[in-house]
Amino acid sequence: MPFPLERVRDRNQKAIKMKKYIYLFTLTTASLFLASCGNEDKKMAADNSPAISVKVNALESNSNSPFLSVSGKIQASNSAELSTRMMGYVNSVNVNVGDKVTKGQLLVSINNADLQAKRAQVNAGITEATAAFNNAKKDYNRFQSLFADNSASQKELDDMTANFEMAKARLESANQMKNEINAQFAYSNITAPFSGIVTSKNIQSGAMANPGVPLISIESPGNFEVMAMVPETEISQIKKNSEVDVLVKSINKTLKGKVSEVSTSAKNTGGQYLVKINLDQTEADILSGMFVTVQFPVERQSNTEIILIPTEALVTNGQLSGVYTVSQTNTALLRWLRLGRIYGNQVEVLSGLNSDEAYIVSAEGKLYNGVKIIPSPPEASGLPEGKGADTETN
Repeated sequence: MPFPLERVRDRNQKAIKMKKYIYLFTLTTASLFLASCGNEDKKMAADNSPAISVKVNALESNSNSPFLSVSGKIQASNSAELSTRMMGYVNSVNVNVGDKVTKGQLLVSINNADLQAKRAQVNAGITEATAAFNNAKKDYNRFQSLFADNSASQKELDDMTANFEMAKARLESANQMKNEINAQFAYSNITAPFSGIVTSKNIQSGAMANPGVPLISIESPGNFEVMAMVPETEISQIKKNSEVDVLVKSINKTLKGKVSEVSTSAKNTGGQYLVKINLDQTEADILSGMFVTVQFPVERQSNTEIILIPTEALVTNGQLSGVYTVSQTNTALLRWLRLGRIYGNQVEVLSGLNSDEAYIVSAEGKLYNGVKIIPSPPEASGLPEGKGADTETN
């Protein structure tokens, strides 16, 4: 039978445990009560907050058209990116973006002090080789006459002939070295290969020019072509010289064109086949880099469609991109998306948004998940005029 002291110790320990259980139960109950009150407060605050007016866009789908339509981009038929084969500091850049240039005009000058020294050496070598050649030629002609008069032996004539041929070869070698130096000078002075307009300038005076790096880009205005990418399910229908319609989205005009090239390999284009289209001469104000939709006079073989939304409607959080949609209770709902290629000011939605859904493109207040909104009637796909949405990710 345990001693009285041990029984007292057991009763004390049981009493301490019971107090702990009562304390934990009371604390848990209070926490749940406070959390419930907090949630009720948030709900009341959300319910009492004023609704935000928003503008909504409806997605457009190209699945209703039976004809094949693909996206493309306009570029100049004659364009060039100019670079150098030598390394050196840039002395001067004589043009700016948008300047008109003529064929042969000096665009960029690169320091060529080392080439000038080499050219001086080559010129001195040519002078020396020319003098030796002329002297050897005189000796060769003299010994030919002496040999004809039996005044010189065959051995002496052969020696003079050998000296003459070696002098001739040295002079030719010196002249070819001069041609090499002159060719290097062409890469130290970058000139326009044709008349056109400067479209980009990637170098400044005093900067280091590196071999193969584009310095100046120019293009010849007036003649344009379209580079379009066609999926593998449709490429077999595209034929050379077929006429197509080209919709220029930025100016809302449809131009005529003709297929000039059809690629037979998608090795370097990610499963898409390159098709080049020459645009007919037009008075439309088109520029290189504009995005277009090309409609081929053939029926689509697949039901795939492209969903495009304006990039200004996107909400980003780190590497995540999404867009606010409208819920059934007229509240904002942030939807994360998986995006694809970019077409001008629009981006392709691969997943996360259906073709029959609408999305918010601008708001008169801060957007977050669950905020009440007053949506406007859906507009056509594209960002309407006005400021973009002031958004807050949640």
